[in-house]
Amino acid sequence: MNKYHSFYAILVGMGLLFFACRKDKLSDIPLSHFDIEVDSLLFQTTENHILYSIPILEDINIGCYFDFMDTLVAKYDSLTPYPMSEHLIVRNNPWIIDTFENTDYYRLIKQGLFNYNNRELVILKMGDTLHLPDWICAEEIFEKFNQTTIDLNIPEFKLRVLEDNDTIYTFPVRVGRKERKYLKMAGHEVELETKPGVGKIYRIKRDPSFINPSDGEYFSHTKRDDGKTTMMPLTPWIEPELNGHRYGHLIHPTTNPKTLGKAYSNGCVGVRESDIWRIYYYAPVGTKVTFRYDLEVLNDEGDTIQLKDIYGE
Repeated sequence: MNKYHSFYAILVGMGLLFFACRKDKLSDIPLSHFDIEVDSLLFQTTENHILYSIPILEDINIGCYFDFMDTLVAKYDSLTPYPMSEHLIVRNNPWIIDTFENTDYYRLIKQGLFNYNNRELVILKMGDTLHLPDWICAEEIFEKFNQTTIDLNIPEFKLRVLEDNDTIYTFPVRVGRKERKYLKMAGHEVELETKPGVGKIYRIKRDPSFINPSDGEYFSHTKRDDGKTTMMPLTPWIEPELNGHRYGHLIHPTTNPKTLGKAYSNGCVGVRESDIWRIYYYAPVGTKVTFRYDLEVLNDEGDTIQLKDIYGE
């Protein structure tokens, strides 16, 4: 038994008494409108690295999902031997990311399913179970967060998720176009090119408002590549800080994936709806971010190739 297992055994021994003492106070935590049955929670040993198993007692759709997760975090943060977070819960239950990926409008269309409002799609089904990790597993997830970097090579139109410098995911993106334009949101003319830099994820907006940067007008609907109109999907939008500045170049999904692989946006980094969920759950606030402009890269065969200088003269 190593020192971490020994330490955790002490924590569990103390924690069992702590949980027993705290159970009478669980009713003091507001549960919103969600039905979370505390008495049915299952405490398990560290052999399978599960601290709690939480049954889902009602369907939770995307529109209610974040409120539900916030309720769980508030309830168990004081009951676990580590800081509780939505990202930790989901990384310990990775099937949730898979479920979100499959709510992508275009994935559903390929199955012959048209979805007008993704807020109505169910993410957590009644009968599902969420597992909270033990201290050892939680520490492993926290370490992965610390080792994660978001890497964007602008002229390559690729965003990578790196873990300990190894690429674990690569996603196609669109970037800002080479143009100067007056944006009402900025109040002046700006360069739309996506700027390179090094920094971190500064903020995440889980239920963003949609504003046209050109005219400052709010909008709620979007025209898809297939010509159909839907409501704007509820997905997280990620704001990086680069070189100490917030340029407004957000990482967010585009509802028109035909624009991926192009310099098309007002500076933001557009990804597929399915991909934003994986990026979001692998990169919480504080994650390192690098936006670079490298024209020499290796292709899939390992050969060095020269990319087009999309911002060149």
